[in-house]
Amino acid sequence: MDTVLLLEARARVLADLDARGLATAPSVSALEEAVSERGWWVDQWPEGVTYVAGLIAQDVQDALFETTGRWPLCRSCPEPAPQHSLFISPDLGGPDPVWICEESGDVVAPLGCL
Repeated sequence: MDTVLLLEARARVLADLDARGLATAPSVSALEEAVSERGWWVDQWPEGVTYVAGLIAQDVQDALFETTGRWPLCRSCPEPAPQHSLFISPDLGGPDPVWICEESGDVVAPLGCL
């Protein structure tokens, strides 16, 4: 397993959680669970390590949707746009994942830079 890349992915997602005020115990627990599961995934498919950061972000996004709601919300569209989320692109999560506005399709920020 590539522990360094997993820890870097964890740090990037944690930075985005913190940037949006969601670095709470439940969110960090969801992040830890995602890192653990993706660690197993990388063990099974070592070539997939380049995708792991975006996939961890998507895993956390899915987990938070069920407990907290949408994350991260878009803040770049002008009001009165309806509340909407950002999503990771490319869909598989890598190799250079970015947050994309689901309404405009614009790149908002690289993963870890919200």
